Parts: sequence; C-alpha cells; structure tokens
Amino acid sequence: MLEIAEFINPTPSPLWKLARQAGVDLAVGGLPFDSVRQGEAPWEFEPLRRMKEQYEAGGFKLVVIEARPPLNKAKRGLPGRDEEIATVCTLLENMGKLGIPVWCYEWMADFNWVRTNTSKPSRGGSMVTSFDVNELPKEPTELGSISEEELWVNLEYFLTKVLPVAEANNVKLSMHPDDPPLSPIRGVGRIMRSIDNFRRLVAMMPSRHNTVTLCQGNFTLMTDDLPSAIRSFGKAISFVHFRDVRGTPTSFEETWHDAGKTDMLACMRAYRDIGFDGVLRPDHVPTVEGDSNENAGYSSFGRLYAIGYIRGLHEAVYRG
Repeated sequence: MLEIAEFINPTPSPLWKLARQAGVDLAVGGLPFDSVRQGEAPWEFEPLRRMKEQYEAGGFKLVVIEARPPLNKAKRGLPGRDEEIATVCTLLENMGKLGIPVWCYEWMADFNWVRTNTSKPSRGGSMVTSFDVNELPKEPTELGSISEEELWVNLEYFLTKVLPVAEANNVKLSMHPDDPPLSPIRGVGRIMRSIDNFRRLVAMMPSRHNTVTLCQGNFTLMTDDLPSAIRSFGKAISFVHFRDVRGTPTSFEETWHDAGKTDMLACMRAYRDIGFDGVLRPDHVPTVEGDSNENAGYSSFGRLYAIGYIRGLHEAVYRG
C-alpha cells in the first residue's frame, strides 16, 4: 500500500521533530555530503551507513535517496563520464547492502529545476515559486547547446552501465521529470518532458528496476488527465512527488495542494487502482507566516499542511 514519506535533510533539524509529530516515520534522504570524513566520498558504504543510522536514531526508516553524485559529464557524454558512472554504481551497490530500495535521479544537463521567481504571492500572503520562460536569460550555458537526441544516446549509455548494477542490488532507478518540462532551455535540450518520452525511457530497457518518479507538478503540465497517465504507467511508478501547479510549461506557479489544476483525489484513487506500493512525499510547499523562504518550496511549516491534506486523501481512498 502507498505510504507517506517526507524529504528529511541528512543533517538533523527541527523538521525532524515536526515530521514525527505529524506521524511521518519514512524518510526520503539526500547524501551525506556535509558529514564525510577525510578520504571518504558520500556514496561510499561507511558514510551511507552512518547516515542511515542517524535517520533511524531520529525515528525514521530511510526508503529513498534523492540526491546524485556529479553526473553532468555523463549527461553530456564528455570525457570523465565513465568515472562519474562508476560513482553511481558504487552508490547503488551500497544502497543494496543497506536495504535502501529506490534511487531518484534526473537527466537535466547543466542545471536542475528552474524558477524565475521564488517569492510569488499566493493565498493569504503565503509565497510560492513560479516560472516564466520570458524571464529566463537568453545566453547559452557555459558548455553550449546539446540536442535532445544526444541526451538520449548518453542516457542509453548510462543505463547500459548502471541498470545491471541496480538489478543485482535490488535498487530501483527512478527517473524524475525535467522541471519545467520544456525544451530547450538556454540551448540545452530536455528529454524527460512528455508522457511519450517517459514511455520511451521505460521501453528502452524493460526492467522492473527502470522506473519513474511521478512528480505530479511536472506531469500535470504534460497532460490534462493525470489520473489516466498514472494508470498507464502502472507498476513502472516507484516513487511519487505529490504537488500541484497552475499554468502551462512556459508559465506556471506552484500552488497549495488544494488549489491547483489537478484532481488530487482522483490521483490518489489512481495510485490505489494500480496497486502502487511505494512511498509518496509532499513536494514544493508554500512558505507560510512565521517560516523562512530561504529554501523556497521546502519550508517546514507548509509541509505540515501538505502532510495533513495528503493523509486525509489517503484515508478517504484506502478506507473507503
């Protein structure tokens, strides 16, 4: 059955207590970049073991790692990509040893998720992030343009190397969509931006370990019927980001979980209908009164509303 998790930074913070007080004991974690010892890398066994034990001491079970070693050379097919891919293989091997079943990754070259405003006014004076393609810088990135087909070729090369390691260690590779699902951005192609392209990913190397992170905020910009898309991917979904937006891929804003374009109750029913048995976490919440917008989209207090809202939907669907 679907379970509710929360993104918990590896460094203990007040959010650890807030999440536990809200009834969440499953953690989606990062990598221990800030706590490695001399001679260690964050994807090696000992740092990961210490991090997992730290989560457990705080009352959490670590079920997803949602952070990546450096991968831009692999994405661009540059010299040094095999060394980057080797670090991923090491990470997967150690996740398998530690029983951490899902690795969430992405294939966005040069930059990750993009917003043009991190303090757009929303309900009651809260703040959300937003995106307007017309406000982006026009100049290309330092490494220049790259085509979508080059990214596909490099992704296939990557999967050829890492998928057998994931399978051998029983860790699911879970691809996050491009955010925003728009291509190109500053000359850089983006391929994980449509339902058809995700189908291409899954078909490229059929395996129960080649899976999808269903980030609703991105997928709902790809389709007007997100529940049907959820049903179409079925068992290929291994992880869910439960959030919503309003707008189009070229101009949108994040919303409160109850105020976006998506029928969230219908989505929860779709996860039940496909027998989804992974974890779902809230994502990109508004910044509310009394909280800091320093890490926009990830403030602590807004998550409490999201957790409660999701728990209500979960009970309505799974107990109904």
